Order: sequence, then structure tokens, then C-alpha cells
Amino acid sequence: MAFSADELRVLRRALAVALHPAQLADTDVQDCLRLAGSVDEAVREANRLRAFLLADLVRYRTALPGSAPGYLELLQDALAAGYDPTPDDLAALRGLRALPVAAVLLERCRRLAEHSVRARLAAVTPGPRTRLLALPGGRAADREAKPGAKPQPSPKSEPAPARPQPQAPRPDRPIPTPGEVFPPRRKPLPPPAARAVG
Repeated sequence: MAFSADELRVLRRALAVALHPAQLADTDVQDCLRLAGSVDEAVREANRLRAFLLADLVRYRTALPGSAPGYLELLQDALAAGYDPTPDDLAALRGLRALPVAAVLLERCRRLAEHSVRARLAAVTPGPRTRLLALPGGRAADREAKPGAKPQPSPKSEPAPARPQPQAPRPDRPIPTPGEVFPPRRKPLPPPAARAVG
């Protein structure tokens, strides 16, 4: 986009006012509005030209391999205008890689496609992680539920009963000895044949 000398003067004055706010004369305001209208019209025209260029690119790509020279030239123009190559472009260039221009464009388009994919992945930021809370029932209850049946509302949790506090030992009962708790083992009796011989 190119600006004329008068448009650059208006743009410089508008930037100066944006940096150091001041009261603008009516003529300056009209000049800024005209410049904004010209810029909007130039952007619309650039978008129209881009749409025509991409439509021509698709037409030439569908007519390959006979339209290879025109397709390669249009693809170079589209890439210069900021076009991101599509998988269809990469496939078409692979079919034309015998041509030196197509081989160079294929490498360029591969780099641009990888850069575009990396930029999209970097733009995707994971959201903040939330703590998972255990809910009564959970997935086990969902597995047991019959297909098509409405899920049953989970019963309200009741407070757990209080644990009984350990009581102090009664003073009238003595503490048992280890021999009382673990009685001694008896020796196994010999087999009956050994007793008869003796």
C-alpha cells in the first residue's frame, strides 16, 4: 500500500495528535476521515484481488498437469501475498517435482506449512487446571446403570457416626500376662505304632 505526499502529511499529523492529544481543526478532521476512507477502500480492493487470485489458483490446480506453468506462477504470487499452502498445493507440487521451479516451490511450501502448524499449536494454550472432586457413585455407578435408564440422584450423604472413644482399663481387672494371652503349645504325640513298640 502506497501513500501520496498529502496522505503522508495527514497520517503524520494524526499520529502526532494520538501521541500528544490536542484540539484538531475541522479541516484536519475531514482530512483524517478521507484518509481512513481511502485506507478502507484499499483494504477492500486488496481482499477482492486476493479472492480472485485464489480462485484462479484453484482453477489452474484442477487443470494440472497441462496448466503447470500458469499454476506455478500464480502460486508464487499467492505466496508473496501471504498465502498459506494447502495440502492440495503440496500434493500438486509433488506431482510436478520433475520441474525445477516446482521442486523449489515444494520445499518452500513445506517450510511454510510446518511453520503454520507450529504457530497454530503454540496459539493453543491449555486452560487452567481445576481440581477433581470425588462424587458419590462415580463411574462405577454409571457402568451398573442399565442403558437408556435415567441416572438416579445420588443420596444425600449423612454424617459419619462418631467413633467410640477408648475407655480406660478398669482397675478391678488385672492386665493379662503373655502366657494367658498366648498359651504354650503342646508337644505333638508320637504316632501309635511307636507307642506300641515302647
